[in-house]
Amino acid sequence: MDRRHRVGRGLALTVAIGLAGSLASAPPAAADRDDVGQVEWGACPDDVTAKAPDLNVRCGTVTVPLDYDDPDGTQIDLMVSRLASENPHKRRGVLLLNPGGPGGSALTMPAELADLGIPSKVLDTYDLIGMDTRGFGHSAPIDCGFTVGQDYIGNVPPYAVDNAAVVEQAEIAKGVAEQCAANDTDGRMAHITTANTARDLDRIRAALGEKKASYFGLSYGSALGAAYASMFPDTTDRVLIDSNLGDTALDRAGLRRYALGMEETFPDFAKWTAARNSAYGLGRTPEEVRETYFSLAERLDEKPVFGIDGRQFRFTTFGGLYAKRTYGRTAQLWEAIKDADETAVKRAKRLMAETPGAPAAAAEGASYSNSWSVFLTVTCNDVEWPSDVRAYQHSVAADREKYPLFGAGAANILPCAFWPHGPSEPQVKINDDGPTNILIMQNRHDPVTPLLGGQLFRKKFTDRSRLVTTDGSGHGVYVYGGNACALNVGTAWLADGVMPEKDVTCRASG
Repeated sequence: MDRRHRVGRGLALTVAIGLAGSLASAPPAAADRDDVGQVEWGACPDDVTAKAPDLNVRCGTVTVPLDYDDPDGTQIDLMVSRLASENPHKRRGVLLLNPGGPGGSALTMPAELADLGIPSKVLDTYDLIGMDTRGFGHSAPIDCGFTVGQDYIGNVPPYAVDNAAVVEQAEIAKGVAEQCAANDTDGRMAHITTANTARDLDRIRAALGEKKASYFGLSYGSALGAAYASMFPDTTDRVLIDSNLGDTALDRAGLRRYALGMEETFPDFAKWTAARNSAYGLGRTPEEVRETYFSLAERLDEKPVFGIDGRQFRFTTFGGLYAKRTYGRTAQLWEAIKDADETAVKRAKRLMAETPGAPAAAAEGASYSNSWSVFLTVTCNDVEWPSDVRAYQHSVAADREKYPLFGAGAANILPCAFWPHGPSEPQVKINDDGPTNILIMQNRHDPVTPLLGGQLFRKKFTDRSRLVTTDGSGHGVYVYGGNACALNVGTAWLADGVMPEKDVTCRASG
């Protein structure tokens, strides 16, 4: 689940249950620079510099244990990037970044934030630190070997029209789990977890010579940030988590909340589309637009139109709700399908690969196969998933009624049901015993991480946190969402250390 504001990221395992005791009791000891070494900065890989040719973004590596229960065993190198503060008198430290996923790269995130106009006072206050998390990109990548044309169409499960469709997807999911296990020739996948990535963050902090580190993460990055702040309360400084999962892992409940998010966000798209009925012809009222959605989906279930079936249509519409700037693209696809315009459908299909967790055609590049692999490995390793196909059939049927837009997709079965082993270690527990240093930001309408996720974090972190709720729509708030109030509150926290005295509600702004 890649949060990224830019719609376009997608979406064995010898398991050793190590460190169960430390997670269940006291937080682990913070890393020390003497144990880690320091980062030697140099040129970034071409794929990073190409996205920031005018900024002095530098890259380096930090060496960490593959298995923190065996710190002197196999080591892996993690690549990090830095956009350094140019004002030493105002510099406070480092701001670690994560855009989501799991399986999303933050190496270009410092430059992206600068390009999006993050306030200069934040750039002065911090060195912005991006990274490829363990298992992804330039950091000891793993790969299940996804290929073009295989039945698996992405890490967001497809809509299941009936019980038989769940059984069919279960066979595909089982094959993917076996495929991942067969490609894990060195046993690395067992150690790709949220807990280990949080440990990596603290090692990176130490390697940068900082006593504390601040953090900004979105979507899955909220889960990672919550784990980091919970495991290392004494070495985390100012934390901002955005578009929130509500826990330290993507579990079954979190995945099923995708359906709630779509139900809450779809009315914004329907209202936008209805106001443009003379242009797209999809309905004069939001209610008519909703009926058009069901009509097109059911029609495509019966007979695909130029290669687009009901599963892909529902999934693409779900992805099209991530940002208002994609509404036109989504409406264009609907229009082309409604009119059975082959040329228009082909044109729209080229854009479908840019939706989050893109369908199978996007697996052509190794980066997408790697990203999908990391998503599954982290998700399946972090928590226990039900293995009984009948349980998924039951939840699919229930959510199809409760959340008719996408409930029968979000409740469908993942390869995690067939993962060769259980979780690598216990899920990180929320630690509410620490400083009041966690600012939670959440749009009221978010298709993938609904408002409930932010509210859950607020409840779990209690006095450690404050919740900023914006009357916004889409995925991403601070900098990415465009809300003036949220930008002001977030910047006051990160740059000036001003935490709101109580929760904040931000009205919609232009």
